[in-house]
Amino acid sequence: MNWHESGLTVGEVAERMGITRSAVRWYDDHGLLPSERTAGNQRRFFADVLCRVAMIRAAQRVGLTIAEIRDALAVLPPGQAPTPEDWDRLAAQLPDVVSCRIDELFALLDELDPQPARFRHARSWTAPVAMNDPQRTRPRSGTARYDSGPFDRP
Repeated sequence: MNWHESGLTVGEVAERMGITRSAVRWYDDHGLLPSERTAGNQRRFFADVLCRVAMIRAAQRVGLTIAEIRDALAVLPPGQAPTPEDWDRLAAQLPDVVSCRIDELFALLDELDPQPARFRHARSWTAPVAMNDPQRTRPRSGTARYDSGPFDRP
């Protein structure tokens, strides 16, 4: 796959990146993917589109807001493929964001738990085994089980 091909359509971007066409349009409408319009009003994307989508997806996975992603992408020269330094600049932001999100989630757990002291040492807390984990011991009764994740029904 050529990561720096110019003139891609919405469908081509979606197919190459494994996302929906509506996601490509949404990213464009919210200023994350610069594009040009043809005489027929169809979107055509610049050579940096696939790299930008990869950056957007990575940033979304760690919890950056659309505004934060837009700010991070704003420093890139439009229409040019991001350099390794551009990737490094984005990646440098991610550990702080992830750490902040983790702290926020532990604070939420403290609010929800009747015994918040259990979570005071957030970094030492270990998650319980997921209900749908195949390594988890299954009940030995003959009753059927419906594995729907953490909210299993007996």
